[in-house]
Amino acid sequence: MKLSPSILSANFANLEKDIKVVDQAGAEYLHIDIMDGHFVPNLTFGANVVEAIRPLTKMVLDCHLMVENPETYIEEFAKAGADIIGVHVEATAHIFGVIQQIKKLGVKAEVVINPGTSLETIKQVLPLVDQVLIMTVNPGFGGQSFIPEMKRKIDQLDRIKQVQNYDFDIEVDGGINDQTIKECLESGATVAVAGSYIYNSDNPTEQINKLRESTK
Repeated sequence: MKLSPSILSANFANLEKDIKVVDQAGAEYLHIDIMDGHFVPNLTFGANVVEAIRPLTKMVLDCHLMVENPETYIEEFAKAGADIIGVHVEATAHIFGVIQQIKKLGVKAEVVINPGTSLETIKQVLPLVDQVLIMTVNPGFGGQSFIPEMKRKIDQLDRIKQVQNYDFDIEVDGGINDQTIKECLESGATVAVAGSYIYNSDNPTEQINKLRESTK
């Protein structure tokens, strides 16, 4: 299981320090939540923040776009140094074209799906994507509790992946701790986003180690 600490829960006044802490602890990804205040009721980072982070780490920059009309932002995030760009199927009428746009820019493409959205809405793009992100909370804010019903959705997606012989990663985001990460792994998840569990602790390294122990 690859870990993707979310800087949404980091200390923005000491962002470089908080990034380096999880980097040194061995996290593979860094999850960057981009919110526009429209698709979700919160406002966070822009491409300039991704550009500032890029020289600080070799971790995979996992950019999750919670924005309306994501196609208008793809190129600037690719130029800023994003390694993965995730777009919500609910945020665009042209999900197939947006995925193609990301891939043409040489960036890995991820499709994201909200808790209340059916897997049927993303089946047509599954052959194209490098990663699928299943939201295990309602998007917009950190610190929420894992929605237990999402375990079934992860199971279903993993079955589709196995039957069709797809090779995308399955990422989960929301309410991830040392208990829920184990359940997600058992259901087929391969990447886990954790924000408040890591950063709301006095010892983020110890929290990452706990997540590792839970997935052995």
